[in-house]
Amino acid sequence: RQKIVPLIQGKTLDIGCGTNEIIKAYRAKTNNEAIGVDVYPWDGADQIVQDTANLPFDNKSFTTIICVSTLNHIPNRTEVITEMKRLIADDGRVIVTMIPPGISRVWHFIRSPWDADQHERGMKDGEVYGFTKKQMLTMFQEQGFETDAIQKFMLGLNTVYIFKKSDA
Repeated sequence: RQKIVPLIQGKTLDIGCGTNEIIKAYRAKTNNEAIGVDVYPWDGADQIVQDTANLPFDNKSFTTIICVSTLNHIPNRTEVITEMKRLIADDGRVIVTMIPPGISRVWHFIRSPWDADQHERGMKDGEVYGFTKKQMLTMFQEQGFETDAIQKFMLGLNTVYIFKKSDA
């Protein structure tokens, strides 16, 4: 959360918000409109949806879309990235964090004794343990995005990817 909130600007959508901590922190710092959506009924989520690839918002209605530690848990991620492109303003940014698969497997194993998510929800069909940098860049490029910035954090184990529309 500490790494992401300073990157957010304007009207914001968090896809896969979980307990919505990032949106709550962003709202506390600004007067900007922000909403967190998820398919799982986490306490604190603003809106529970059936499919994050089909969201009830107008075209180009968000300045920032975030997807933090979530994209690998979305089986229809290509369609969700297409939905991000529909929803992001022409001058907006999509901010995604991702750890590589090997690190993700170790992290999930270490956290499993006290991580309620792994006990309640677990890994479903189509979920994977993270993506490599090349996979991330390819997924977004194929859906009409270009890379604006890449930043490592958490001792270099995690990465923030910032994308913008390539045809904006």
